[in-house]
Amino acid sequence: MKEFLGIGGYTREPEGYLSWQHILFVGLLLCTMFALSILLGLRNRKRDDRSKNTVLIASAILIDVIEIAKIAIMCYRSDDPTTWQNHLPLFLCSIQLITIPLAAFTKGRTREASLDFVFIFGLLGAILGTVGAGQNYNAYPVLSLDNVASGITHCISGFAALYIGLAGMASMQKRNIWITFTILGGFCVPAYLANIAFGTNYMFLMQGDGTPYDILYNLLGGSPILYPLGVLVLFLIYIAAFYSVFFLIRRRKSAYSPAPSCENLPESEMICK
Repeated sequence: MKEFLGIGGYTREPEGYLSWQHILFVGLLLCTMFALSILLGLRNRKRDDRSKNTVLIASAILIDVIEIAKIAIMCYRSDDPTTWQNHLPLFLCSIQLITIPLAAFTKGRTREASLDFVFIFGLLGAILGTVGAGQNYNAYPVLSLDNVASGITHCISGFAALYIGLAGMASMQKRNIWITFTILGGFCVPAYLANIAFGTNYMFLMQGDGTPYDILYNLLGGSPILYPLGVLVLFLIYIAAFYSVFFLIRRRKSAYSPAPSCENLPESEMICK
């Protein structure tokens, strides 16, 4: 357990990004994520909202408990209580630590927008945090606290997104688009301030750190103003593109759905006449 938790430092060499250990571990995580989301999403699709929400509540509790426990262990093993400064939920994928509980425990338009936010970003975060987490798997052994806890929490985000879609919980109403934008923008502000205060790189607002954002960083010459604004604009473009594709699919689905039948209806109810 000391070796798994990294207490005293890992003695094993990292297997490396895209090693067979990394591919096997991530493959098992993603298969479990897809299987559970499909099973529970389709099973609950025709149930009432309270039944559907039970799964989301469990997801919200589980993702936060695992993440808080991971941060506590990291602070303990480093003998530095300020370690938490590097693990605030201010990365794009870790925002789900807040939005999944909001989707599960709030009501009204806040809940609608939170459900949409998880639906839009959850699967993206799951893929980037497992398949795309090259730095983590090059730095730590595959079966370590750093990678196992991170892989599980990212896959919970992906599970929640797929479950919301399959269970029919995503409203994706146009009136809530600005709230979705505001949620993301609202996290970018404290992320930027935390970067300045703690010397971190939340939301990749300071530099690309080996991600595709390096392309934007180099194009803008590392401008401390234009680069963060460019990252935010890319986030908003992704949201707009997601909504556009969703609306297009919904319109085409409605266009090809059969017209309502008037058979066996009283004349007063024949609205399809």
